[in-house]
This record gives sequence, structure tokens and C-alpha cells, in this order.
Amino acid sequence: MIALSLAEIAAIVGGQPHDIPDPSVTVTGPVVIDSRQVAAGSLFVAFAGEHVDGHDYAQRAFEAGAVAVLAARPVGVPAIVVDDVQGALGALARDVVRRLGTDVVALTGSSGKTSTKDLIAQVLQRHAPTVFTPGSLNNEIGLPLTALTAGPETRHLVLEMGARGVGHIRYLTGLTPPTIGLVLNVGSAHIGEFGGREQIALAKGELVESLPEDGCAVLNADDPLVRAMASRTKARVLLFGEAEDADVRAENVRLTAAGQPSFSLHTPSGCGDVTLRLYGEHHVSNALAAAAVAHELGMSADEIARALSEAGTLSRWRMEVTERPDGVTVVNDAYNANPESMRAALRALVAMGKGRRTWAVLGPMAELGDESLTEHDAVGRLAVRLNVSKLVAVGGREASWLQLGAYNEGSWGEESVHVSDAQAAVDLLRSELRPGDVVLVKASRSIGLERVAFALLDGAAEGEVAAR
Repeated sequence: MIALSLAEIAAIVGGQPHDIPDPSVTVTGPVVIDSRQVAAGSLFVAFAGEHVDGHDYAQRAFEAGAVAVLAARPVGVPAIVVDDVQGALGALARDVVRRLGTDVVALTGSSGKTSTKDLIAQVLQRHAPTVFTPGSLNNEIGLPLTALTAGPETRHLVLEMGARGVGHIRYLTGLTPPTIGLVLNVGSAHIGEFGGREQIALAKGELVESLPEDGCAVLNADDPLVRAMASRTKARVLLFGEAEDADVRAENVRLTAAGQPSFSLHTPSGCGDVTLRLYGEHHVSNALAAAAVAHELGMSADEIARALSEAGTLSRWRMEVTERPDGVTVVNDAYNANPESMRAALRALVAMGKGRRTWAVLGPMAELGDESLTEHDAVGRLAVRLNVSKLVAVGGREASWLQLGAYNEGSWGEESVHVSDAQAAVDLLRSELRPGDVVLVKASRSIGLERVAFALLDGAAEGEVAAR
């Protein structure tokens, strides 16, 4: 964070100093919410959670080098006390971003946010110092913490924004007002919480509504609900996609033998050839979104194409491909799942596994509400239509719907199986995998199906799933 005195911070957040002998002392280290991450000069933010109260760790944070604590009550060490800790953290982030005057790129969408954010960050880092959301810390706490890591040298701030309802993105854009707003897609993720795709579109479109007139809305020309958001913004609109009228588009899209997308990138400033290191054709759209943002920020087509071709995976468990010594390839895409990402992952599996046996180890997709049965059934049927060799549906009721969809689509019999949990899946795979097989592991994060990938890769003892 930029250096600020405790007196300045108290004024910004409207807090009262407690036990602070010298208000001119400056915060020079990071702003953290975990006392284990405290470094010299830190500001420790104490949240009272459901299971852990950060105020109980104030003394530990101070002894570890924190200058002060941002807290809801006095804690016996130097503290700035506020009525609303979350609101104060947001106010501090808003003030710091305003002082820096950096370009703020905000992105949202039903799927692909983190992969696209990682691509944007890697491309923009070629252009100027860039700070970006680590992992998926895209909520009302993670976003301001990310913004507060920006410093005087930061030119680009790339922020992923998540939402579980209408108004969430509006709140986040109020903390860090964007100059460029990117909407990737409107899918079925969290449809049970939102109540329908129209409500999802309403929520995601809050991002472009927040843009200033001299800003830029980067919209997916291939998604009708996203394209329609052009009418909801005062900003200039830049379209990306494979549509003929897209400003930034891909032509001659193809997959390498390994399943990595290759295409010709066309931008208003020129063209370039791209071969991604990522797996699956769905990453073409993500790459075009990143290219559109980079074009808007002044990068040439050649620079963008080179940067995209060299970009890798920064966040764990997202199409993370590892080959075992025996030739079995494990694709760990278990961080999260929704119908769109499930379909994309299955297609990527088939592309990667040409001439090899393919296994789809799939678990439930959460928060689909009344659409859950239909969507799980459809994924099971798609596995059959794509000629996936083996489907292993893991879990309870939703997994049974996956398996039933597969069985009804193709009368697979032994080619689809329903197992109760991750351990049962590991036992099955260990007994039946052959050298050269390709295994995809994917489910909603809450299921913890990444344990299957860990067990297949780390040589865990028979009958033991390695949890990390």
C-alpha cells in the first residue's frame, strides 16, 4: 500500500484512534486480515467471523510487526476503531485507488473470470507494472485487499468481480471505480440464487453502468445477453468474439494435437498469430477478452499475440494438466463447475485425448436451483455424445442424475458408473487406469473433488485420499 499515517487512515475511514501514542506513525507494509501474514509496517484488519474473531489476534499481529489494527472495538494495542470494519476497508481502498490514478480494469462473468483475469494480467505486465486479483478473491473483502497492494508505480489494476445477487457488483464498483469494464458471459452459474439468466444479466451489467463516459465497455459479441449491455453504458463499447462485427476477433480457430487453441488474432491495430498454452477451445473467448483490454490500453497486435502465446495458468486447479511417469494425464479442473464450464471441460478432454482412453470424473454442480436435474442430466448426455470413454459420477443425488443422463443417452452400461465419494473414485481409477489414459476431474469447489487428482498424482497409499 502507499504510505499513509495512522492519522490519515483514521480520517479516511472515519475512525477513532485508541492506544496510539504517535498518530504520525506510517503504515508501510501490507494490509492483511490474517495475523500470520503480518509483516513489518502492516495494518491488521480484524474481522469478526462466524468461527474466528480477528480481534482475538490483535496482540499477536502487533507483536509480529503491525503498526495498528483496524477494529470494531479497542483491542489493547494501537487501533483505529470504526463502526463497520468492512466499510472502512472499502473506504480505504477507494481513497488509495483515487490517489494513485491508475487504470482500473474490472471484469465479471458467469464463467472464466479467473482464467481471463490471469491472461489479462500476464499480457499487461509486458506493458507496465500491473497488480491483479490473486486467485478468486473477488468479493467485498478480497477486492479492496487487492486494490490496497497497488503502489505509486502501478499503472494497471486488474480486478475480478463476483456476484451472488443484484447489487453486489454495484457495491464493488463503488469501492474501485473502473475505467474499463469487461463482461465475459451470462451463464447458469448461481442461477438458483439469482432466479434466472435475466437476473444474472441484470447483475453483471451493473459493471458497465458504473463506467464513466470516457471509459470503455468490453463486451462479448457472441453472447446476446452481454452484447445487449451496450445500451446500459455511457462508455464507448469494444466488442470481442468470433462474430464478424467484433472489433477484436479470432479467425481460423483450431486445436493442436495436445488440445491447445491456435488462431489468428484481429484487432483494430493489426493482426497476429496466437497459440495458447492453455487447454480447450473455450479459452479462445478468454484470450480475445484479454486482447481487447490490452488493445484499449495501447498494446500492439504483435505484442498482444506474443504475450498471449506465452501466458500460462496462474491459479490452481483450473485445467491444470500433469502427466504421470506412466503416461496417464491428469487434468485437475476441480476448483469450480457450472454447466458452461462442464461442457467446455468435456470438449477439452476429448480434444486432448484423441486416440487415448478418456475418463470424466465429475461431481455435482452447486446452486442451480430448479435447473439442477436438467443440467446434470444434460452434462451426462453430452459425455456420451462426445464419446468420452468412461464417466465416473461422484457424490449423491446430483451425481446420480449425471450417470442416469449418460445411461439414457447411450445405454452405456459399464461405461458410466456412480460412486459415493472421492475415495471410491480413487479406488476405481487405481484399479482400472492404463498408461496413456486422460483423466478429467471437475465439480463445484464445495465438493472437494481435487482430492481425486491429488491422490492420482502424489502416490498416496492405497485406500488413502491425500487432502491438502
